[in-house]
Amino acid sequence: MVTSGEPRRSTLGMLLLALLMEAPTHPYRMQQMIKERGQDQLVNVAARNSVYQTLDRLVRDGLAREAGTAREAGRPERTVYEITDKGAATMRRWLIDALPTPAREFPEFPAALAFLVVLTPSEAHDLLERRIKALTAKLTAVRDQAPPGLPRIFLIEDEYRAALLTAEIAWLRGVASDLADGTLTWDAHVVETTLQQFG
Repeated sequence: MVTSGEPRRSTLGMLLLALLMEAPTHPYRMQQMIKERGQDQLVNVAARNSVYQTLDRLVRDGLAREAGTAREAGRPERTVYEITDKGAATMRRWLIDALPTPAREFPEFPAALAFLVVLTPSEAHDLLERRIKALTAKLTAVRDQAPPGLPRIFLIEDEYRAALLTAEIAWLRGVASDLADGTLTWDAHVVETTLQQFG
C-alpha cells in the first residue's frame, strides 16, 4: 500500500535506501553493514527492530519492495528487499532538501549549557574536562576507522564529523580554561542579580 503525499524523511530511511541502491539485500545484512561501516554513529540502530520498522515504512510508502528470498548456509531463509523507482527518486529529493537546509534539531548538550548556572564553576569545569576526553577519544576513533586508500567521497561524513568534533573540542578547551582561571564564573548573587535585571 502506498501512502499519499511525500513520504516522511528520516536519517535511517535515507541510509536504508542508500544501501538498497547498492544492491538488494535483507534487513539483517543491512544492520550488519551499518555497523561494519561505522554508520551506527550516524543513525541509532541500537534497538534491534529499528531497521525492520523503518524498512516496513519504506515498503508501505512504495519506496522499497520485496525482491525474493535468500538462504545462507546454516541460516534461516530471509526476505530480500530492493529499492523502487519511486524510492530512488525520493532519495534524490531527500538529499536535495537535506544538504542545503539546516535541520531543526534539539541536541541535549546546548540545553545543558543553558542551565550551567545550576552547578558551581568548579563542577562545570570538571564535567567539561570529562567531555573533552570523551570527544577526543571519539575523534580518534573516527579518524582511525577509515580503511587506507578509500576515496574521500566515501569518507565525507566522517570528515564532517571530525571537523565538528575538532571545533567543539577547541571551544570546550577555551571554556574550561576560562573556568579554571576565573575569567568565566558565577555565584548565587550573580544569578539573582541577572534574573532581576533581565528576567
